[in-house]
This record gives sequence, structure tokens and C-alpha cells, in this order.
Amino acid sequence: MLLYLFRGPGRVFGFTADANGANLPAKFAPWAPFKSVELSRDHATPGVDSAACLDDIAQHGFHITDAHVRITDQFT
Repeated sequence: MLLYLFRGPGRVFGFTADANGANLPAKFAPWAPFKSVELSRDHATPGVDSAACLDDIAQHGFHITDAHVRITDQFT
């Protein structure tokens, strides 16, 4: 799945399938586009737990990390 990464303040990153990041939590706005990445459960991706990220995308529409630690539940 193609996901877009956005950078928030500090070491906060948001992952979403929305190329504009419109569904990311406002708490860390403004979100700055960072890069896109193809994630798959079958392939490891450095710096992100692909399974947790894809589960969050399916359930909430986004995945949020702070210093590589999942914090998505704080915004759902």
C-alpha cells in the first residue's frame, strides 16, 4: 500500500493514504510532507512496524509515531 508520510513537530510522524494528509490529527499541525513509502506486511520497512501501521490505517485512517513509538491511540 502506498502511504504518505508527514512530519509534525519534533520526532512526530503521520502516515496516511491521503496524499494531502487532511485526515491527520490537528494537534501536530501544520504537517509537512516528508516522503511516500510502499508498505507491505510481507516486507520489513526500517523505522516502522508495518503491521501496526497498516492496521491503524485500516481502522483509523492514519498512523502516528513519536520517536518511532506508536501513539495513534491518543487521537482516536
